[in-house]
Amino acid sequence: MARELILKLGKKITDRVDVKLGMTKLDENSPEYYGLASVVTDEMAELALAMKVRVPTTPAEIGKKVGKDPVYVEQLFDQMSMIGLLEYNWENADHHKQWTLPIFVPGSAELMNMNLQQVETHPEIAQFFERMSFLPLTKITCMVPPGGAGVGMHVIPVEKAIPATNESVDVEHISHWLKKYEDQLGVGYCSCRNAMRIQGEGCGELQDEMCIAVGQFCDYCLETGKGRKITYDEAMEILQRAEDNGYVHQITNIDGEDKIFAICNCALGSCFALRTSQLFNTPNMSASAYRAHVDAEKCVACGKCAEVCPAGAAKLGQKLCTKTGPVTYPKQPLPDDNHWGEHMWSPNYKDDNQKQCHESGTAPCKTACPAHIAVQGYINLAAQGRYLDALKLIKQDNPFPAVCGSICNRRCEEACTRGDVDRAVAIDEIKKFVAEQELQADKRYIPKVITHRGIADPYPEKIAIIGAGPAGLSCAYYLANMGYENVTVFDKNEVPGGMLTLGIPSFRLEKDVVNAEIEVLREMGVHFQCGVEIGKDLTIDQLREQGYKGFYLAIGAQKSAPIGVPGEELSGVYGGVDFLRRVNLGKKPRIGKKCAVIGGGNTAVEEACYLTGFASKVYLVHRRDQFRADKMVVDHALNNPKIVPVMDSVLESIEGSDIVEKIVVRNVKTNEKREIPLSGVFIFIGTLPNDEYVHGLLQKDEGGWIVTDARLQTSVPGIFAAGDVRDTSLRQVVTAAGDGARAAMSAYAYLQR
Repeated sequence: MARELILKLGKKITDRVDVKLGMTKLDENSPEYYGLASVVTDEMAELALAMKVRVPTTPAEIGKKVGKDPVYVEQLFDQMSMIGLLEYNWENADHHKQWTLPIFVPGSAELMNMNLQQVETHPEIAQFFERMSFLPLTKITCMVPPGGAGVGMHVIPVEKAIPATNESVDVEHISHWLKKYEDQLGVGYCSCRNAMRIQGEGCGELQDEMCIAVGQFCDYCLETGKGRKITYDEAMEILQRAEDNGYVHQITNIDGEDKIFAICNCALGSCFALRTSQLFNTPNMSASAYRAHVDAEKCVACGKCAEVCPAGAAKLGQKLCTKTGPVTYPKQPLPDDNHWGEHMWSPNYKDDNQKQCHESGTAPCKTACPAHIAVQGYINLAAQGRYLDALKLIKQDNPFPAVCGSICNRRCEEACTRGDVDRAVAIDEIKKFVAEQELQADKRYIPKVITHRGIADPYPEKIAIIGAGPAGLSCAYYLANMGYENVTVFDKNEVPGGMLTLGIPSFRLEKDVVNAEIEVLREMGVHFQCGVEIGKDLTIDQLREQGYKGFYLAIGAQKSAPIGVPGEELSGVYGGVDFLRRVNLGKKPRIGKKCAVIGGGNTAVEEACYLTGFASKVYLVHRRDQFRADKMVVDHALNNPKIVPVMDSVLESIEGSDIVEKIVVRNVKTNEKREIPLSGVFIFIGTLPNDEYVHGLLQKDEGGWIVTDARLQTSVPGIFAAGDVRDTSLRQVVTAAGDGARAAMSAYAYLQR
């Protein structure tokens, strides 16, 4: 049964219009109720009901109202302050302590979530805060006034972006507020991030102390255990770290023009204040007196502003002309001059605001790239001779540009609009040129490691990455870049690189290119243990005993799928992956003068080209009338006189005594069978996951692929999987590297819970 005093207190504090006016009744399922009921006693509620919202009072005044001893009231006030239901300050003529009953948001809902132990014990408090940052605004967003500096929060731009002229007022500078409260600065954990984490929605954003308290609110936070004291320089370091990670500085906006109590460093993925302004499509809820401006002379159209803009205000467009005239782009409507209401809400704001381009099209090369590298950006930088800057830009999205540049299928060039005029820009060649700077040790770019707690404060957690292929190496790169100093990559092979080293022939990818990019990881502090097979030499349980807290499975799909025909066991028959591994380990397989490659994908067609270096004739057998490989790869193969395409055909049998002597193929359209004499068969029809040691440990699908959620979390908490070992429609180096980046962020969110 609901507690009556808690219901009354919830109604007193809420700013939900319908509840306030009595049109909607609170019950035990209302956030105003269950958020308070979990930690507030009836005695506390009685005292709070005797207070006025946001009006300072004293224990003596409240004690007189309720007939309680002021000393006892003050003791309860202190307990209520520790909980976060009350605040206190000394803002009066004789500097006596006074307590205040705040509103829920911004107010007690946040304060209650700043108490880490409390929100862990009572997770319903997290949901209470999330709901109260949302529900009260549903009825009043149509009333958001035009312009201004934010109804709820006031956004302060990056200080270095504001010219030091008479045109910029003091309150628009972070330094103004830090100097004003220089002797009263503290920092605590972000209540929004805490609430997200507790609700199982780890956002991947900085989870550490990021919210700065100032003035007497700082004193309150220090005394109630919600923060710690910091210096001006420490505050600037926190703010700089926030800027480095693309966060928005916001100050409170409910106490007048020259008073604040906090500086928040907000990200759209976690901040409830930004969430409300974006969900309700009311940018004036969290606004700034400044507007974005692009310096055309410095802009290289990299699109990073569009990617990091928390409000989705920045979008890329193309200067294209069509048959119907120039391309125009929509402008976001504002409540300033439009009828507002629920019809203007944007429930898909997270997805919509993360769109980097308008539907009318932008940067088709970037869109076509599986890694979405800022192609036009690094080409512009390279054209200016700024090769290191170009490399830095590339490596934000792809840690292995030299590798990918060597084996890239050049989808960017296929999409290049210059090809409609004459020829596409040689994008891949430019990328390879830029990436080759890393092959020289004196020009090698080692990313600056910036942890969420500062450069000199790495994360100590031990993380095991199993598999040293592109997915595992990519994950190691991003974890090291985030500041994890104990990242170890295990691999059963004697050398790291996985399919990069053992699955791609040297004519396509030189091993010194792979080694150079792996050396970058070593210099970033990543450890490698090769020749160690997890499940055989070492188990995950043993790794846990050694102190490893997170695990990332990037074991790939390095077993060749059997084709299931008679004679498959004969000498001279090779699975595609097994063949490539033998070649790259220096073991020369038996090829013969005539051989056949079974398959029609990129790997099959490319290996047919490779085999022409040893054989006089290579039959390329494919069940369809067109190869699935990229056009560029197919054209190269068909121009080779040693390659004989055998289309619309499937392998029926492999025949011979002990070794291969011939194959029998059947035309799928005519059913006609044909014998082809040869001495070598290479099967490239797919791969199987290396899943031996996860039997019974992780959930797998019918195909044997490891099942993961959207965050790449497996069925076991703390174990993530990505790359070719999971069920994915595309198995390429660049997509595996992308998985590694996502897994690194997910692992971070898990470890920082």
